[in-house]
Amino acid sequence: MAYSTSTRDFVALSDLHPNLARPSVIGVVIGKTDVRSFPDRKNIGSERYTFSFTIRDSPTYFINVNSWGREEYIRSLSESFRVGDCVTIENPLVQSKEVEREEKFNPVTPSCYKLLLSENHSVVKTSSCYEMDTKLLSLLHLPVKDPQDYYSLGDIVANGQSLDGRILNVLAAVMSVGEPKYFVTSDKRKGQRCEVKLYDETEMSFPIVCWDNESIQLAQSWIPRETVIFASDVRINFDKFRNCMTATVISKTIITTNPETAEANALFSFIKDSVQSGALLDKMEEQSKEPINLETVVDVYTVEQLKEKALQSDGKLDPIYGIIYGYISTLDIDDNASKIIRNRCSICRFLVNEVSNTCTFCSDISPGSKSTFASFDILVDVTDHTGTLYSCYLSDCVAEETLGCTVHEFLMLTEDKKTALKWQLLLERSKIYFKVTLSPSWRSGLKVNVLSCKPADPVEASQSLLGKGTGNKRLYHMA
Repeated sequence: MAYSTSTRDFVALSDLHPNLARPSVIGVVIGKTDVRSFPDRKNIGSERYTFSFTIRDSPTYFINVNSWGREEYIRSLSESFRVGDCVTIENPLVQSKEVEREEKFNPVTPSCYKLLLSENHSVVKTSSCYEMDTKLLSLLHLPVKDPQDYYSLGDIVANGQSLDGRILNVLAAVMSVGEPKYFVTSDKRKGQRCEVKLYDETEMSFPIVCWDNESIQLAQSWIPRETVIFASDVRINFDKFRNCMTATVISKTIITTNPETAEANALFSFIKDSVQSGALLDKMEEQSKEPINLETVVDVYTVEQLKEKALQSDGKLDPIYGIIYGYISTLDIDDNASKIIRNRCSICRFLVNEVSNTCTFCSDISPGSKSTFASFDILVDVTDHTGTLYSCYLSDCVAEETLGCTVHEFLMLTEDKKTALKWQLLLERSKIYFKVTLSPSWRSGLKVNVLSCKPADPVEASQSLLGKGTGNKRLYHMA
């Protein structure tokens, strides 16, 4: 198949071969890397610059394109188009690719060739997609892998660390897109990072991280709770800090936005039903179920410091994990049990609909008592010598550990024993691990989840509050 315009005929990517004289090709850009530099072996002390991209001109054929040259040329060329643009390439060098070497860091393509661009001989032009054949535009919504060849987010979580380091395909919806974060490395190189939260029918919050500018820009175009992506060849890792599985966009990755496949359409239907029922928004407001490795949480805060940090955040605050040496100052567990005990889904562990007592997220779950379990859902106040954090979440397993009893055991207690348990915990100096996020709808503007609350070692607490504890960075002296 060949495309043509009023001035030139284009060779189909599938018809390319090294002996073809001065070929011209056209295609949509489906993947692109950032500009990188390497020491120039021929000119010691100078650097060569490069970037690569992948173009497609048919449902079954796409090819990688590499460009090397001076910094000015490479940066100018890279900035002239983005993923989703149509480009024409005149006079590229068609070269056989070393499959094992090429596909280790580049997208896997059906072509046995790659294209090389020369500053002196090749020309790349960006064409308006509106002037191109609509068949080219439709290619942007076709995954480059078998649309059935992917892992659900639930499968990844269930397999856990056995998938650490694996390269997989993922089909998921976009829950939220984080703000890009910029930094400078120790060797003075600029970097960036953006985290996107994904979800599907099996898992409601799964992070995928973008480290390159191209994928970050693409992610910024996604609409939360409306966009579905098919991400081919992402790297799966176990995050030791958060104690959860994550995905990372790498140089091999090609992301198809809003793919036109039966599997994606089923996910679109799930999104629509969840949003219309209001269940998805309720889900987002629930306490995060991502487990945290408490051994990695070392920063000690006071209540005053947390509030100051929130005030200085200008409404944009990443979750804060830390420790407070304080005590629970409000704990209403001897009033009405229905206020502190609610039912959760036995599969996803999130709160269920109070009227129907069933989970609205697990599509394969059937109504009945076996589908839910009773769980603590307590609001407590946490106080130290600098102030109080009001309405902190103490729930589920953390609440059971803090109270020293299960929900069933708690319900068997007499009112007197519930009151005795309350006063046993109130005002006891504790080591409280927490997670804080901004929440305008919350009483204090801060949503605080208690991750652990246990009696504090007096020596450890004193040393930490005096600035002598290991790993403590932000401390005030005890009043």
